[in-house]
Amino acid sequence: MLANRRTNLFRLVTLLFVIAITTLVFIYREQAAQLQGYGYPGIFLLSIVANATVIIPVPGVLLTSAMGAVFNPLGVAIAAGSGAALGELTGYMAGFSGQAVVENTKRYETLTHWMQKYGDITIMLLALVPNPLFDLAGITAGTLKLPVNRFLFWCWLGKIGKMLLFAYAGSSIMKFFPGG
Repeated sequence: MLANRRTNLFRLVTLLFVIAITTLVFIYREQAAQLQGYGYPGIFLLSIVANATVIIPVPGVLLTSAMGAVFNPLGVAIAAGSGAALGELTGYMAGFSGQAVVENTKRYETLTHWMQKYGDITIMLLALVPNPLFDLAGITAGTLKLPVNRFLFWCWLGKIGKMLLFAYAGSSIMKFFPGG
């Protein structure tokens, strides 16, 4: 009984933490854009911030495309993809803490089925494909209690692949402009 109370308290604190991060990112989104002036570490931090929101989308891939035009696209992809994977832990934590929030939805049932049947590949593919619903994948992974290191690894692979595409797209677009 005491262990159950501790788990529920931990879940509640985690959910409140996720809500606080999402709120702060939304409130300070314009100040966060100034981090891009710090090169790869700034891209990494901005990517964490852009992906730390749950439900409210912040366009991190636009930053990746823009920075791919300025910096080495491979470096941008690694910095942005790594930050994105860490930022997605908020969705994972929300799932761990608030399983009852999504259990009855059709999307949750579909994702649960995919993750149980296809495992880690589901996380990687959903992280690779640009979609605003990846938070639900993180929530599902947290709800299913997938090991966090496994979630992070497969999310990281998918996010780096996606960011690589966007960084090279930004780099390629700049070639069409004089001096680019």
